[in-house]
This record gives sequence, structure tokens and C-alpha cells, in this order.
Amino acid sequence: MASALSGIKVIDLAGLGPSAIAAMMLGDMGADVLKIDLPPGGGSRGVGEGLPFFPEDAEETEKMTAYMATNRNKKNMALNLRSEAGQAIFHKLAKEYDVIIEAFRPGVMDRMNVGYQTLSQINPRIIYCSVSGYGQTGPYRSFPGHDANYAGMGGVLGLIGESKEGAPVIALNIVADVAVAVLQAVIGILLAVCARERTGRGQHVDISMTDGVVSLLIGIPGAGEYLYNGIVPQRGETMTSGTQPFYSVYQTKDNKYLTLCPIEPRFWGNLCRAIGREDFAPHQFDSNKKDEIYAELRKIFLTRTRDEWFDSLTQADVPVGKVLELDELFSDPQVLHRQMVVDVDHPKFGKVKQIGISIKLSDTPGEIRSLGVTLGKNTTEVMSGLGYSSAEIEELRGQGVIY
Repeated sequence: MASALSGIKVIDLAGLGPSAIAAMMLGDMGADVLKIDLPPGGGSRGVGEGLPFFPEDAEETEKMTAYMATNRNKKNMALNLRSEAGQAIFHKLAKEYDVIIEAFRPGVMDRMNVGYQTLSQINPRIIYCSVSGYGQTGPYRSFPGHDANYAGMGGVLGLIGESKEGAPVIALNIVADVAVAVLQAVIGILLAVCARERTGRGQHVDISMTDGVVSLLIGIPGAGEYLYNGIVPQRGETMTSGTQPFYSVYQTKDNKYLTLCPIEPRFWGNLCRAIGREDFAPHQFDSNKKDEIYAELRKIFLTRTRDEWFDSLTQADVPVGKVLELDELFSDPQVLHRQMVVDVDHPKFGKVKQIGISIKLSDTPGEIRSLGVTLGKNTTEVMSGLGYSSAEIEELRGQGVIY
């Protein structure tokens, strides 16, 4: 049975950035993905940072690459796009491919003669996804940055923390890098694929991580309503900020932690009955009782272990979760049942563990068909497919155009 994206050909120019995960997700769903990196010595920014490369230890390079999930289900070609010969090769590739994902600063691809306007003339069906911090237009378009910069500029970081007096808390690199750069790039590309079915033409998908962070405000209590009521929600004062007894983290007897989220009154009532404090049930939203309830819950949760509380509260129909360390996560029965950690066979290294595929399709499920390969593994194969002779390939390799 064909996979969901069988027949779709993708070029991944995302380097080591989060949008490389977007290309991986397309590959997981059946797309034919070619990752392009710079040859050794070709530079150290953007393309070229997506693979480990240890000239003195080829086996370690191969092993580390196999474990890098972002490179699975991808072929690899080393191509110097800063050379005219490399650009000519890329133009030939663009005729054959459906999607290009790039994560350079705006303008860089145009300067290398491989921007959307150029490639859309070569292949009008090309879908060209650009992922950047601030988007392809606007006064900030050329500024550098990382997740926390965009999370802050997008209004989300200022809402994360225990109180407005304290500093914001950086939520790893999940907000802009993963929730936006990865997921919105995939969504944008798939929307463009759907549109192309009707119009016959590709288009430019412009993903701004900051735009995406702003869009996330729609789902944050109090933030989306600001445009209506003009009330600025404060850090530590929104319902889901972790400062309410019914939406917080509690330490347990074994120095581990639980997340407790009985927001709905019926779940709050279930909790109160389960811990023998039904007198708290009418006071879930009572600000005058908040500190008292919070203090009592903290004491109560210290009387049993995390797993004991999890077992009893799930039985009582209370929204509760364990705060798992990674070693616990990848042995958790639910994670294993859902195949969110899997063993993939490697011809040299045996079983290689990978994070699984989260989107479960009943008829066209995703699959990890291959593990990551080393730099330039498929260069000769790709060049031959474009019509280059063995002599031409070796000449270009000698010039440092390919590797």
C-alpha cells in the first residue's frame, strides 16, 4: 500500500534547524526526501550543519548519523550552492522535485540564484517553503535569532512564569522551533500541495516563527481576549500558568513530581473526594481560599509517591500526569504501546532506537524506511540520475562542487 505522500519529492535545505524535522515528517509519510549539505570546507552556516562529520573517525560519523532522527528517510547529497556549477546542478534538481524547504535568512537564496522567483520559472509547480525568524518581509526580516527571541517577540514568553515580578521562564526551544517552524511548515506545504491539485501551480510558503508564535496566543487563556477587552494578562495570573491549585505541579514523597489539572468542576470534585477534602469542592475558584488550599494540597501530595498518586487519581477520574524523566518516558507502557520509541534495523549497528511517528493514519501509515546516512552518501546516485557522466561527476568532485 502506498504511503500518504508517495510520489512527492522534497529537497531539504534546512541544515540542522527545526525545519529539518518538517522534512523528516514528510519523509516519514512517504515523501522522497533529498537532504543537501555543503561539502567539507564549503562553509559552516545554514546548509552543512545538518550532519556530524569526523574525518578521523568514519565509523563514529556513520553511527552518530544513524541515530539522528532528523536525517532518517532522507538521501544525502553534498553540493556547494555558492558555486555557479553547484547552482546549475540545483536548477536541474528543481525541475524534478515538488517541494523545497529552506531555512536561510531572507535574501540568501536569491543571492545564490536559487530563490523562489528563479526556480518557479524553471518549474512552475514547485512548492518553495522558506522558514525564518521574522518572515520574508518587514523591518526585522534580516535579524538573527533563536527560539527564545521569537517566543519573546511573539508575546508568549512574557506570559510564562510564576509571577509578573519574576523573570519569564524559557520553555526549552519548543515554542518557536517546534510548535511553529516544524508544524506550520508541514501544514503550509501540505496546503500548497492540495492547492496545486486544483491550480496546477506551486507557490511560496513563507513561515515566520514570530508570526507563528503570535498565532499561538489564540489558545492561551486571557491572551486572545485582549483585543476584545483591552486587559493585558499578567505572567503568573492566567489560569494555566501553574499558580492555581487546580492547574499546577506538586512534589511527591519520593521527590518526584505530578501535574494536576482538574480544571472542570466535576474533576475538581473527584479530586476533593479522592483526597478526603470534600470541603474544598465549593472553593475551587475562591481567591480567598486559594493559598490555604494550595498549602494543604502540597502537604497531602508529600504523603505518597508519584506513582501511587497517579494510580489512585486516574482511578478516581482526575486529570493527573507524571513528570517523567527521559529514561522513564521511553519505557512508559503508553509510549511503548503507541510505538513512540521504536527499534530500526541498521546493517552495521544492529537495532537503532528512534522516536516514533506521532500521526497515526489507519490506511496509509508512516514508516521509518531508512536511517540517516553520511554526508554525500547519495551524491553520485543523484548526479547520475540528472544525466552526468562518471567523468563529469569526478571533475565536479575534484573542484569541490560536490562531495
